[in-house]
Amino acid sequence: MSDKIKQSTSSPPPTRPNSFGFNSYLQTQLKQTREGSALGLFFSSGSLWGIILIMVSKNSPPSNKKRSPLSIFVVIALCGFFYILGAWQRSGFGKGDSIALEVTKQTDCNIFTNLNFETHHNDVEIVEPSKPKAQVFKPCDVKYTDYTPCQEQDRAMKFPRDNMIYRERHCPPQEEKLHCLIPAPKGYMTPFEWPKSRDYVHYANVPHKSLTVEKAVQNWVQFKGNVFKFPGGGTMFPQGADAYIDELASVIPIADGSVRTALDTGCGVASWGAYMLKRNVLAMSFAPRDNHEAQVQFALERGVPAVIGVLGSINLPYPSRAFDMAQCSRCLIPWTANDGIYLMEVDRVLRPGGYWVLSGPPINWKTYYQVWKRSKEDLQAEQRKIEELAERLCWEKKYEKGDIAIWRKKVNDKSCRRNSANMCKPRDADDVWYTNMETCVTPFPKVSSASEVAGGELKKFPARLFAVPPRISNGLIEGISPESYQEDNKLWKKHVNAYKRINRLIGTTRYRNVMDMNAGLGGFAAALESPKSWVMNVVPTISKNTLGVVYERGLIGIYHDWCEGFSTYPRTYDLIHANGVFSLYQNKCSFEDILLEMDRILRPEGSIIFRDDVDVLNKVRKIAGGMRWDTKMNDHEDGPLVPEKILVAVKQYWVGSKGNSTSNNE
Repeated sequence: MSDKIKQSTSSPPPTRPNSFGFNSYLQTQLKQTREGSALGLFFSSGSLWGIILIMVSKNSPPSNKKRSPLSIFVVIALCGFFYILGAWQRSGFGKGDSIALEVTKQTDCNIFTNLNFETHHNDVEIVEPSKPKAQVFKPCDVKYTDYTPCQEQDRAMKFPRDNMIYRERHCPPQEEKLHCLIPAPKGYMTPFEWPKSRDYVHYANVPHKSLTVEKAVQNWVQFKGNVFKFPGGGTMFPQGADAYIDELASVIPIADGSVRTALDTGCGVASWGAYMLKRNVLAMSFAPRDNHEAQVQFALERGVPAVIGVLGSINLPYPSRAFDMAQCSRCLIPWTANDGIYLMEVDRVLRPGGYWVLSGPPINWKTYYQVWKRSKEDLQAEQRKIEELAERLCWEKKYEKGDIAIWRKKVNDKSCRRNSANMCKPRDADDVWYTNMETCVTPFPKVSSASEVAGGELKKFPARLFAVPPRISNGLIEGISPESYQEDNKLWKKHVNAYKRINRLIGTTRYRNVMDMNAGLGGFAAALESPKSWVMNVVPTISKNTLGVVYERGLIGIYHDWCEGFSTYPRTYDLIHANGVFSLYQNKCSFEDILLEMDRILRPEGSIIFRDDVDVLNKVRKIAGGMRWDTKMNDHEDGPLVPEKILVAVKQYWVGSKGNSTSNNE
């Protein structure tokens, strides 16, 4: 059996003389076709009959008779005919190709100017082609022009008036959130550029005259023609903010960079903060949304940092040891109420060695008790109580003259005589989001000597902007070392340079009010630092708590949860930076809600810079497509292979009109 197998495998196959070697000929021609020979036209030109003839010849049953020369000639002739036919059709002169040529002529390959180079590996429309297009958001009714979702008057009145609870943040539940675009008032104009904006605001942008009447004698604001004028006056500085600050500077080292961050409680229209900017001091000003309409809105329209806020029952949204200075200029806060809880909260956010200024009741009560319609005894008792509280807080009185009193917080507790002060129990003094204030004194960080500054000594500004902050050098920020901090600074200088190449208005006075929605260590704001702009550094409550580092650098900021509305009026920021915000919140709340809030606080024709993973930005861009934004996706500055991208958006100009609609022409 094995011999037979061997014989069968070694013997050549029988020949088919009647095929005239056509199989081997066909195989040879097929090989030439694959190699690009001219006969490839025969097989690729649609010459079906030629192929059939070959297959019939190949598969015809074997015959013992030899094929006649005539049949061989016919086969060769037919092959040649179909070869010529295929070549003719390929030449473009056949009917079929002439139609194709005409279609090609009618197709302009240059009309697709907006090619989509985005990746689609996560585009659900490939799987679900019937999914509806992105929602188009309609404008809200014009009555919502000044809508502040978490500080609305109607909602506020449902809460207790004790301790100003009703003036605190009370955000609407999900089912009551507006899902529409907040309109600008008719006639809205781009604000004046800084520094002119400090003194002038377009009436059309903040069409509220009540303050010009109520504060007429106090020189806050004047209405002239179609603009408001801010002469720099205030209730306690009738000679102007500059003269008032000059008196403070005679005691407080404002000029040498020792004081960089300040807190203005009950700021009014923030004229104090506006004029402190001339001294290179950044003031965080706040006031409640109360009967004095649009105080904070005026401040931001002027280009001055401010938020809607109040000293009530919950902690201020700032870290401990944040401010070099705090002041109350007739802010009407009852400092001695509730066992001095409000003064204790100021102490928490005041840096060791920082200053507190009080001008207004009860200071200089002997002169003003009749104007204030209060008895001498009552005012004298109130001032005595403030003096006692200051001693418990380890504050030393440095100055009192006329309407102004100044205290300085000691640099540590080595020389304090607390008189049995109620010290707060050990807790994170920076964990303050919606946390109730306590009637206790925040302890100083521990020191080893009487000369050491509790929490760490800061360099004078601007050196402190890039110096290693004490919170980092002391190892208080998990995962951040002095080396990684410096690397972060280098990275953000690189990022900001890339942004300026994309948008050449960045770094100019066109973008005065800037927000960083996820500030991290403050690298973006530090790289952008300029008298032309200021940055509100927001540290999300669900991210690493780095806001203390931001303040130690001489920058300002606030805690916030982006699932809720921000504490500001509409149209108060020129440029918003959103680095990794949507990756951070993608499992926390709706992208739509965050984008609508960004649209609310962004000025018409303002810009947004998103930096995030490409898949996340594709989702963001789809929602933004229904929001009257113009968007453009840009590669990472290191090239197209980096999955992180930069999405730039510009809010279109439009204003509110009757009938819950908008018009680009108004």
